[in-house]
Amino acid sequence: MKKFSGLLLVALLSGATTLGGYKLIFDEDVNNTSALSVAPAQNNYTRTVGYGAENIDFTAAADQAVHTVVHVKNVSYSTAPTNPFMEFFYGYRGGEQQAQVGTGSGVIITEDGYIVTNNHVIQNASELEVTLNNNKSYKARLVGTDSKMDIALLKVDTNEKLPYATFGNSDNIKVGEWVLAVGNPYNLTSTVTAGIVSAKARNLTKDGLQSFIQTDAAVNPGNSGGALVNTRGELIGINTLITSMTGSYVGYSFAVPSNVARKIIEDIMEYGNVQRGVLGVQGGELNASVSKELGINETNGFYVNSVVKGSGAEKAGIKKGDIIVEIDNRAVNGFSDLNAAIVTKRPDDVVRVGINRDGSMITLPVKLSKNEIYSYSGLDLEDLTAAEKKSLKLNYGVRIKEITDERFMPYYEDLKGGIILSIDNIKAKDIETVSDVLSSKGPNEKTRVEMVTKNGQLVRFYI
Repeated sequence: MKKFSGLLLVALLSGATTLGGYKLIFDEDVNNTSALSVAPAQNNYTRTVGYGAENIDFTAAADQAVHTVVHVKNVSYSTAPTNPFMEFFYGYRGGEQQAQVGTGSGVIITEDGYIVTNNHVIQNASELEVTLNNNKSYKARLVGTDSKMDIALLKVDTNEKLPYATFGNSDNIKVGEWVLAVGNPYNLTSTVTAGIVSAKARNLTKDGLQSFIQTDAAVNPGNSGGALVNTRGELIGINTLITSMTGSYVGYSFAVPSNVARKIIEDIMEYGNVQRGVLGVQGGELNASVSKELGINETNGFYVNSVVKGSGAEKAGIKKGDIIVEIDNRAVNGFSDLNAAIVTKRPDDVVRVGINRDGSMITLPVKLSKNEIYSYSGLDLEDLTAAEKKSLKLNYGVRIKEITDERFMPYYEDLKGGIILSIDNIKAKDIETVSDVLSSKGPNEKTRVEMVTKNGQLVRFYI
């Protein structure tokens, strides 16, 4: 568990055992797994109702969903350290492998056995086993993961046709709409709870976990990877997080939207990894104090403080001082809305960006790019390759590829080629994480950078 805003703890809903360290494994060529056929998203025509939950029939949706949700068991092994004193006096034998077990939930999404769950549920797994609602168990293999959005795809091999969830359109859900959470909290299998959508596009952290559906359906450890469904039984989210001071449910739970999960799954199946499109702007969301500081009247939207050189945004004509208020006819009130609109897109997709420029509304088509080089405040950054991480004995970090700002020229030799380890005390896992952290900052906010130079010196500075 981790402190959230000084008070709340963000609790990943795995089992009693926290499992760390993860190695991505591809058991088969994912390009050959073309059997994935995800049920199409359907329009969600939410009814306007004027009566209580007691008059809404949840039974059909619950009966449909429980058969598509599975129990996931993650077994990992560690070697206990030797201790001659304990061995001599108590017979304790170190150096032996010890099994650790974590549990969670998953959702069957195809009849031939593809299952979506959370990355943290299967993290560091040596063995994976899923148990269906009819108590049949299968060994599962990992197809791929997206640790950024905490999604993983599993596969079980069976000759039987399995019940599977139909994807709903999470973009169309409404705040106040009734939803059901289905999972295995505390190993209590096939548990269904009800609540409403409390908020959409909820931004929880600065390191990637954004655009969540917030609900008040009761969710607890073990629900991770389970289904969030609407009253028609359509899958609209994958339950992932709670905020709590105790580690148990206290009123709020969060789910990855089904449109995001579906896009991640399709990318894993087709490309073997997740393809993310980049708009190419930096800035922050507006509010009364920020707008006053900038000398503008607007208090909603994403203020563009800079545009990445060579990005689709620059080519389309987006400028510093523009306020993004819409993406593909979806309102953008701040960074979370902007991220929610882009996260389901891929490189080379074209989005229509509505901009408030000095009081005039214009719409620009922007072709999204791939986030290979990221520029910020005169620093061009790039990811480390797997070989470089191994050589440097690091499992995260981004390299300063080039320096273009005159402020840093006196330190050019020290900074160029250095490895940034953290941005505002958040691990610089990759340039995508760095981009998300910086894009959510206010226009005039300073950024604290911690890096190690080519000579091995630890340096801290602000940009």
